[in-house]
Amino acid sequence: MSRGSVLIVGGGIGGLSTGIALRGAGYDVDVVELKEDLHSSVYGVGIIQPVNALRALDAIGCAEACMAVGYRTTAWGQMLDVDGQLIREMPGAMIPGSELPPMNGLTRPQLHKILTDKALEVGVVIEYDKTFTTLEDGPEEVAVVFTDGTTGSYDVVVGADGVYSTVRPYVLSEELKPVYLGQSAFRLNIPREPEIDRIILQHGPDGLAGFVPIGPDLAYLFYNTTWEEGRWLEQSTMADELRARMAPFGGLAGRIRDTYINDSAQIVFRPEEWLIAPAPWHNGRIVLIGDAVHAVTPHLGQGAAQAIEDGVVLAECLSTHNDHAAAFEEYSERRYERCKLIVESSVAIGEYEMDPAGHPDFDHAGLTQHVLESMIQPI
Repeated sequence: MSRGSVLIVGGGIGGLSTGIALRGAGYDVDVVELKEDLHSSVYGVGIIQPVNALRALDAIGCAEACMAVGYRTTAWGQMLDVDGQLIREMPGAMIPGSELPPMNGLTRPQLHKILTDKALEVGVVIEYDKTFTTLEDGPEEVAVVFTDGTTGSYDVVVGADGVYSTVRPYVLSEELKPVYLGQSAFRLNIPREPEIDRIILQHGPDGLAGFVPIGPDLAYLFYNTTWEEGRWLEQSTMADELRARMAPFGGLAGRIRDTYINDSAQIVFRPEEWLIAPAPWHNGRIVLIGDAVHAVTPHLGQGAAQAIEDGVVLAECLSTHNDHAAAFEEYSERRYERCKLIVESSVAIGEYEMDPAGHPDFDHAGLTQHVLESMIQPI
């Protein structure tokens, strides 16, 4: 017997994870995704899965599939200087009593396919090229009108539609917009060099180069650099720009620059934005998850992790309360401070990367370790 019906707006990582978790809790789940198909809804190159993300994925039956196609590490990472010399080891954290690794890396399309396949397997209904036009929240249900002219009614609506969420105005009276950090990132998939067996961070004079293993033979390069807001590059100039910015590097970053940065078409460029919405993250029968309420810059690899955790916690709360209002209240209480720590710590790391001289006492590796140890605590 169904516990009720849920509409999830947004078929990304958070929306799919939430759908799987809610099906496990006994709910009927529909997902609508604005993009036209599975592949068009995937952005970026690779993704970091810290151990807390793997724990949440394990709760919905997806961790093993992710690790099977990805790259499991034995430590979180290393920090190098501009010449490639070791500055500091970054051990990361492991969950006591668990065999999950400190980090797994895989491609975003792989993760999206794993979540989509699992969602369909457990009975989530996914419709692409579709979203809502209106939500009418009532005492017994939410009446929904969709863009294809159809209608529906649901016990709960979940807004999992990203940082520019169209569900968010139904929950929060304050108009929120993401904050541009002042930094943007270049990303590029590359063959995995042997030393990329964990996250490698290499500090330069004007930016930070990083390397993440995302498969036995695959890794990705990212380069975070100060960037004027609103300035965009022609795709054809990406490789030249990235090589020029990485000119000071020796060691691993210099070798990668000279060997693999040659095809502008393969480079992804994104501004780094953040947002933390005030709690509570619900109103009536409508609740928000993921980037809609806590958009995270990539400095700690926790954006997707927190969205997946949101889904697991929301499903737990709904399954243990007969009253949706009480469930939503517990969900917000359990998630707000944890997500706020991630957002604020990520912003602090980004601000340090843009101006190391202005933050002489900042401990990048120390803050990273503190956050990772906080994240292994129960969610």
